[in-house]
Amino acid sequence: MSIFNKLVVATLPLIPKSIIQTVARRYIAGPLLDDAVRITKQLHEKGATATIDVLGEFVTDAARARHEATMSANVLHAIRDHHLPAYLSVKLTSLGLDIDRDFAYDNVRALVRQAAADGLFVRMDMENTPYTDVTLEFYKRLRGDGFDNVGVVLQAYLHRTEADVRSLLDYAPSVRLCKGIYVEDASVAIKDADAIRANYSMLLRLLLDGGARTHIATHDEALIVDAEKALAERRTAHDQYEFQMLLGVREDRRDSLLRAGHAVRIYVPFGEDWYGYSTRRLKENPAVAGYVAKAILTGS
Repeated sequence: MSIFNKLVVATLPLIPKSIIQTVARRYIAGPLLDDAVRITKQLHEKGATATIDVLGEFVTDAARARHEATMSANVLHAIRDHHLPAYLSVKLTSLGLDIDRDFAYDNVRALVRQAAADGLFVRMDMENTPYTDVTLEFYKRLRGDGFDNVGVVLQAYLHRTEADVRSLLDYAPSVRLCKGIYVEDASVAIKDADAIRANYSMLLRLLLDGGARTHIATHDEALIVDAEKALAERRTAHDQYEFQMLLGVREDRRDSLLRAGHAVRIYVPFGEDWYGYSTRRLKENPAVAGYVAKAILTGS
């Protein structure tokens, strides 16, 4: 990372929100569900599928959590009504996890039940480590309630993730494997970039060999190449894996994966609660510092 990129990342809290919003347009479909539908259709024309997410997390008001649940239900209606090649992603904290666990579980269960009735799928995003245990608990509880149209996310930078993978394999799970972006203490998270890559590579093979439907979520070129090697070595069936990328990131690589015959799913967030998501994306991908600088200098 260049000194300039580091400087931009370090000063993000000082940059006006209007500038961040200008840059964020690259990564967010827009404020409305119609924006997410439009982007999903455009991606489908390119051969990609989508996972649609209503921006918002860490909700502490029950009325707001119910609103977020309704917004997610509307996403499922839109996927059904527009016949979109997409599924729903949800964050449990947006559904009231910080208010009451049973309240949050009832909210996510209702969404999974609604999705099942229409032959659709829901993935629970993974948040920072205070929520790891309960997210996995909810996943297992939903599977125990008879729902197999639900998936989970695991983060390769956590020391615990190998054990978490092994605890899930009996479920024949659908797992999105990502590096992880939340700032965590060294007691729970690997800090060395190469060590994170090595752990990701190991976890990917553990998932593939364990029969999990594996969603390879990374923009790291070394990990993409390594994943292609692992898939080829195992002759993994195309319906057992897919690559996943964020909207607006490495679109050239997305297209090359599609040309190579891989399934690729794009994370399509929408909504008004864009600031926290956008700043995390910028911190994760400092190469976009140039976009921030251009927005500051030109106002566009």
